[in-house]
Amino acid sequence: MNVSELDAAPVERARELLTACCGAAPWVDAMLAARPFRDRERLFAAADHAWATITPAQLADAIARHPRLGGTKAKAALSAREQAWSVSEQSGVGGADDTARAALAEGNEEYERRFGHTFILCATGLGTSAMLAALEQRLRNDPATERDITGRELHKITRLRLEKLLAGA
Repeated sequence: MNVSELDAAPVERARELLTACCGAAPWVDAMLAARPFRDRERLFAAADHAWATITPAQLADAIARHPRLGGTKAKAALSAREQAWSVSEQSGVGGADDTARAALAEGNEEYERRFGHTFILCATGLGTSAMLAALEQRLRNDPATERDITGRELHKITRLRLEKLLAGA
């Protein structure tokens, strides 16, 4: 898919493609309203601008579209594209031993009890030990700090997924 194809896509198809990049409905709506993008630079500028308007409360839909680290099921139903991207993004967990997987599961549960939502980390290129270290460090954050970090991590994931979309992944 290239930018011209995204610009020309019917609204519902464009909504589906953009939702795979970020599940926050206000972000998707802003992106649809910003079409046509005409080129990559404008697409990413629109994505960043739309992201800047998202409130912490509006992140819930986006968070729900991400499975736990080491998991495959999200709270929301995912498209095949989102599932494939998620597996790829978490590929660093693939070689983890049972002890590391158990630590991730325990950390995920503790995080959800503390903050009320799935732990979000832009895990592309990270191994299990780096994911665990990030999880352990972020468990020490206060809720406001963690909301900010979660937003930044989702923004990184959104940008990476836009790149994947344009690469035809």
